[in-house]
Amino acid sequence: MQYDVKTSEDYYKVMQEDWRKEKLLKVREYILTEGPELKEGIQYKMLSFGSDSSAVFHLNAQKHYVSLYTGNIKKITGAEEFLKGLDYGKGCIHIKKSVDLNESGLEEFVRATIEAWRKGEDVSC
Repeated sequence: MQYDVKTSEDYYKVMQEDWRKEKLLKVREYILTEGPELKEGIQYKMLSFGSDSSAVFHLNAQKHYVSLYTGNIKKITGAEEFLKGLDYGKGCIHIKKSVDLNESGLEEFVRATIEAWRKGEDVSC
C-alpha cells in the first residue's frame, strides 16, 4: 500500500490499526534501536531509514505482509541463517501475519546490516 504522505508521523497516522501496523512498528523499533543515527523519513511513498546520502532500509505495509527492503540480502554475512523461516528475495523480506518476530532472526539481520553499513561496506542493490 502506498500512502501519499510527507512525514513518517503522517504515515503512522494513516495506517490501519491492524497486525500490519503492529509488525511494522516492531521492525521500526529494531532499526532505530540498532541504528539510532539513522534518519527516518519518506522515500518512494514508504518509510526510509538512512543517512543524508543513502537509505539503508525502506519499510512498507502491503495488503498481505509488511515489506522490509534492504538492498542485497546476500551481502550480509549470516543472512540466510538470520532469515530462516522468513519469505525473502534478493532485497526484500516479506513479514506475514503468521510470523512471530520475537522468534525470528530479523533483529539480528537488521543489526548485521547496520554494522556492515557503519563499516562502509556496500549493502546496496
